[in-house]
Amino acid sequence: MDIREIQNLIKFVAKSGATEVKLEMDDFKITIKTTEAGAAETTYIQQMPMQAMPQMAAPVAAAPVSAAPAAPVAAAPAADDNSKYITIKSPMIGTFYRKPSPDKPTFVEVGSTISKGDVVCVIEAMKLFNEIEAEVSGKIVKVLVDDASPVEFDQPLFLVDPS
Repeated sequence: MDIREIQNLIKFVAKSGATEVKLEMDDFKITIKTTEAGAAETTYIQQMPMQAMPQMAAPVAAAPVSAAPAAPVAAAPAADDNSKYITIKSPMIGTFYRKPSPDKPTFVEVGSTISKGDVVCVIEAMKLFNEIEAEVSGKIVKVLVDDASPVEFDQPLFLVDPS
């Protein structure tokens, strides 16, 4: 199961209204729990074959990823100002980078004009660098994440003015 399939599963569970879904395969187990606010909380547990584990090793389980708290009510006026902009969101969990490498220029800056399909950043997940492409054309209005910062699934990265 790849990251896209896991992301689609999380979206489906969040929209379905189910409170908990467990999926067990030969090599891994995924548990997705939803909260009252509808945000999905995901626990990933990687299980190793018994032959590969050393005899004295203790079993390791991943801690649940807590859902982000809801935005405070005071942020509502700011949302109205940004309602005319389109948000480019993170399609995965990982580390956000604005440059392809430390010695190269950034992909986009505030004021940059982008077209659909242009690479706007990369997100590193499990030692793989995934290029994130713009799904819209427009002008970058705001960069919402600092370079080399961890990002969550569906976290806003950029605001784009489509006009």
